[in-house]
Amino acid sequence: MNTQHFDTLIIGAGLSGIGTAVRLNKEHPQRSMAIIERRERMGGTWDLFRYPGIRSDSDMASFGYGFKPWNSDKVLADGPSIRNYISEAAEEAGLLDKIQYGLQITESNWSSDQQHWRVTAVAEGSDPGENKTRHFTCNFLINCSGYFNHDKGFRPEFPGEENFNGQIIHPQQWPENFDYSGKKVLVIGSGATAVTLVPSMADKTEHITMLQRSPSYVFTMPNNDKVSVLLRKFLPEKLAFKIVRTRNLIVQRGLYIACRRWPKMMRKWLLNGVRKRVGPDVDMRHFSPNYMPWDERLCAVPDGDLFDALREKRASIVTDHIDSFTTDGVRLKSGDEIKADIIIAATGLNLQMMGGMELKLDDKPMPLNQQMTYKGALIENIPNFMWVFGYTNAPWTLKSEIASQYLCRLFRHMDERDLAVVTPRDKENHALDDGIMDSLQSGYVQRDKHCLPRQGSEGPWQVTMHYGKDKKVLLNQPIDDGCLEYQAIRKNSSGGNVTPIAAAA
Repeated sequence: MNTQHFDTLIIGAGLSGIGTAVRLNKEHPQRSMAIIERRERMGGTWDLFRYPGIRSDSDMASFGYGFKPWNSDKVLADGPSIRNYISEAAEEAGLLDKIQYGLQITESNWSSDQQHWRVTAVAEGSDPGENKTRHFTCNFLINCSGYFNHDKGFRPEFPGEENFNGQIIHPQQWPENFDYSGKKVLVIGSGATAVTLVPSMADKTEHITMLQRSPSYVFTMPNNDKVSVLLRKFLPEKLAFKIVRTRNLIVQRGLYIACRRWPKMMRKWLLNGVRKRVGPDVDMRHFSPNYMPWDERLCAVPDGDLFDALREKRASIVTDHIDSFTTDGVRLKSGDEIKADIIIAATGLNLQMMGGMELKLDDKPMPLNQQMTYKGALIENIPNFMWVFGYTNAPWTLKSEIASQYLCRLFRHMDERDLAVVTPRDKENHALDDGIMDSLQSGYVQRDKHCLPRQGSEGPWQVTMHYGKDKKVLLNQPIDDGCLEYQAIRKNSSGGNVTPIAAAA
């Protein structure tokens, strides 16, 4: 059995994985490293999704890397541009030869005896008869595979769908070169994907309708950052980027805090913004949710493109429940019917932790939902393992960047003391019954929240979804806080007992 060994193994060559690899490669070049990517190209989410209009739902100044300024005038970038941005970052950092494609990690098993991970991968798309199994070992494992199932999105079974004569598509499995010109299209959903698809497809379809069971909060965001353009004319690139990024972070956090602190006022403000843009002919009940802002994520639309399509009658919006599919469309509970040639089920994601990988400790399964996270980066009771999980109320990359900076600090701390293993330990029973995302009411979270790590009551075990607080905890607080247990480097790894070294409080 041919086994490759690396000091550090990163799972996932998407935005988080490449960003983490760039940081580690720069600050710890002496550590051997590999990046394992299931797909045949890097990009992660931004290579997977190919539906019309696919774009970021956060501004790129804060969604992009802090070390690589986003220099386009576009605030919300399209999917191919984000993928190219990730590829550029990897190439500039000299990472291209460190990425191994077409491998799905199925199991990672920590060996206490050997003080390393044994990682099993399957080569997808291998020729018949070829050995599809690959084996790796590593001293430290970093999972950057995201939080949703890449194979299958959430797709409910609709009553009578077998009677429909047209095509039913989920955006996660968008057909290549799919032609919808001149067709009547129905998009089922009310989230970020639906509000992106409708205006992006409206100019080619005969007509497109968005059908939702209940509304979401939707607000317009300028698609061109005039301030950024102006600053880049007069200031050095990095300084202009830093100013714009800081401004955007303040605005994002301010909007979130305002929505949580003054929900009724912010609801009124958001709905007034829709009314001004969508015009008097569109019923506001389609944009008036029965919950308060940020109980679920807000949906941003660049330059109000969704509102423009509705106002100009290139698209329609309906709020109702499906009674049954028919041969040529959908019949609603109200008795109305929507005719369609194509139905797009923009019905959301399925959560999946760690890309479906099974995590074991000395051959014993270690379910993630039975552990807490430590500082939102490491996992309780799991040695030498970082799990990158970003924010739900701010750009994902913000968390992955400070998590990778923390890991570099941790590596230096351990190298200076000849330490081989670090394991977070909860000594005071901080675990709660809640998961780390239970407060978010979005459907994809509520459906699968049972698979998420536990929330902690306080300190490093509590996930706050607060960039400012996390930045202080991860970058400024001492590494040793009494919650980390270390093991020294064992010169003979063939066996024997290891005495844990408890961190100083």
